[in-house]
Amino acid sequence: MNDPGKDDARTLELLGAIEQRSDITQRDLAQRLGVALGLANSYLKRCAQKGLIKIQQVPPNRYFYYLTPRGFAEKSRLVGRYLTHSFSFYREASEACGGALRTCRGRGFRQVALCGVSELAEIAVVRGMELDIDIAGVLDPNAEVERFAGRPVWRSVDAAGRCDGFILTELAQPAVRYQMLVAAFGKHRVVVPDIIARFASG
Repeated sequence: MNDPGKDDARTLELLGAIEQRSDITQRDLAQRLGVALGLANSYLKRCAQKGLIKIQQVPPNRYFYYLTPRGFAEKSRLVGRYLTHSFSFYREASEACGGALRTCRGRGFRQVALCGVSELAEIAVVRGMELDIDIAGVLDPNAEVERFAGRPVWRSVDAAGRCDGFILTELAQPAVRYQMLVAAFGKHRVVVPDIIARFASG
């Protein structure tokens, strides 16, 4: 529980789940939060200690969870923070993708591929349509989907090799993906959006 962003997201998910179902089980909560059962229990205890939820035991060994007034207030605060962050990210990402696409156009790239299935790739596809730039597909060796945002997903550099240029949209491991692209296609064919440039060069 050391990542404040992830911690807030899980707390928000937990409070929302309890608001919907007071009889939700810890196992169901763990699945919704995407964590182990023990960690879900830790979140419950911490929320109870903060006065965000009230726990009522109903025999035999059943628990009911209720949001307190403080819990409702915290849920509203977290929703507001999430929306502010989301809008800020979208604006910054949209500008960065637009700049990367214009760089591709300036280098004479006619067919562009994205590298990394992510929210950034989705925004890049939308900006590509707005700027009338052909995004042929998405290169992602770890992808679990065949298509993304209406484009084919390739798992090997050979499959994507026919494209003129590549825009880095990997968010989880941008530096690793950047090195892979440069090794396969050379620096000139790789464009890094400003929003992740500092990570990719690390």
